[in-house]
Amino acid sequence: MAKGDDLEQRLIDFAVAIILLCDKLPNTLAGRHVAGQLLRSGTSPAPNYAEARGAESRRDFTHKLAICHKEMNESQIWLKIIKQSQMLSAEEVDPVLQESIELSRILNASIRTARQRSSRRPT
Repeated sequence: MAKGDDLEQRLIDFAVAIILLCDKLPNTLAGRHVAGQLLRSGTSPAPNYAEARGAESRRDFTHKLAICHKEMNESQIWLKIIKQSQMLSAEEVDPVLQESIELSRILNASIRTARQRSSRRPT
């Protein structure tokens, strides 16, 4: 298994969990709005990470990882909104929210590492 395959699979699994969670949201104006926003931000990190893995440069890699991180952070906010508004139960939201927090930490660490490696590179 290539380096990064585990993270890519976790991001794919997260996207699937988001899709399944969004299908449970109420068919109301608010439910549809939140579902649309969460679907966009929650399914974005996996394909963006795949793009990062094929980056043309370390700078491009770091930029694409930063996009993944940004979208993951946005997903966390939507998940918290769902939970706080009681659109879904905490039991349904908490595992997905926890995974988003863990993935966000991994992505942030990867960005820091890539930036450190770039700054150590001779010019």
